[in-house]
Amino acid sequence: MPALRAGIIGAGFIGGVHAYAVRASGGVVTQVADHSPEAAAHAAVRLGAQSGAESAEALIASDDVDVVHICTPNDTHYDLALAAMQAGKAVICEKPLAISAERAALLAQTAEATGAVTAVPFVYRFYPSVREARHRISSGQAGDLWMLHGSYLQDWLSGSQETNWRVDPARGGGSRAFGDIGVHWCDVMEFTTGHRITRLVSRMSQAYASRAGTDGGSVVGTEDGATVMFETDRGATGSVVASQVSLGRKNRLWFSFDGTEAAYVFDQELPDSLWIGGRSSSQIVPRGPDTFAAGGGADYSRLPAGHPQGYQDSFTAFMADAYAAVSGPRPEGLPSFSDGHRAAVITEAVLASAAKDSWVEVPS
Repeated sequence: MPALRAGIIGAGFIGGVHAYAVRASGGVVTQVADHSPEAAAHAAVRLGAQSGAESAEALIASDDVDVVHICTPNDTHYDLALAAMQAGKAVICEKPLAISAERAALLAQTAEATGAVTAVPFVYRFYPSVREARHRISSGQAGDLWMLHGSYLQDWLSGSQETNWRVDPARGGGSRAFGDIGVHWCDVMEFTTGHRITRLVSRMSQAYASRAGTDGGSVVGTEDGATVMFETDRGATGSVVASQVSLGRKNRLWFSFDGTEAAYVFDQELPDSLWIGGRSSSQIVPRGPDTFAAGGGADYSRLPAGHPQGYQDSFTAFMADAYAAVSGPRPEGLPSFSDGHRAAVITEAVLASAAKDSWVEVPS
């Protein structure tokens, strides 16, 4: 079968991650679009693409693109994803799908109506240790899960002089820390445990009321951190903290899923093991095809134990499943636009709770 042809819109950090994962999954990057044709031509060289596109619209309309990758600022996702589906393309769109849950729902509905193959890079699902925890929990080894807690901590916006388009709600959406990284934690929790958040209460925090800008300073319209308590449809309670101003923490997605028979702990800054807690003893199980179970983490362990697998490996595993879905049956666990809509729904509930200073229901 001929290699699938990718067109990548947006040539920043995440565009490069997509390009590497496409090639590692057997695809070819035919075109890249950026903010100008000149920038796209330079990006094509850097990302290993065959050519730079004149525009995002030209890339979507091109006959030599099978899969459109949307790696642009958040406020552009909806229009680009909709146009790509209407053009008959498969679409891989960074989250959030849109800066409102209503528009995210429209994209999910369009995907279902058109039969478009879609995916959202909730790539933390693809760590072997996460898959192993999911396998053991689903097989009953945890007993009854009753407490689900954790955090996702970064420090890339830890100084008041640091800024980014995400700080502007018009471009990034109403939530930054939770909408950018907290949703990753929630997706991992719901995917791994099978629980769904039904109610929550949240508080938003700012380390800085203003940040450096082109005019010498700009008011910050989104949170630096979010704290959320929640309840699930299976009777568990939990909490998650998301922060982009936690010094020394670069990308620490951490969870502890506590059951009556066992607890499972994963740390993305130490991703090659799964901590399993028991009453009489605890163990640290190293990641590997021989140490994890078939149907669990072994299926995504590409290297022998002791050879690290990290973020790019998990992204490549996601991409391999996404491209497999374009060519054949959809692999179980591949996040779709419906999962992207779910993330938008939870984000809006977090914002609503913080605004009302009360518990809110999370639509199913």
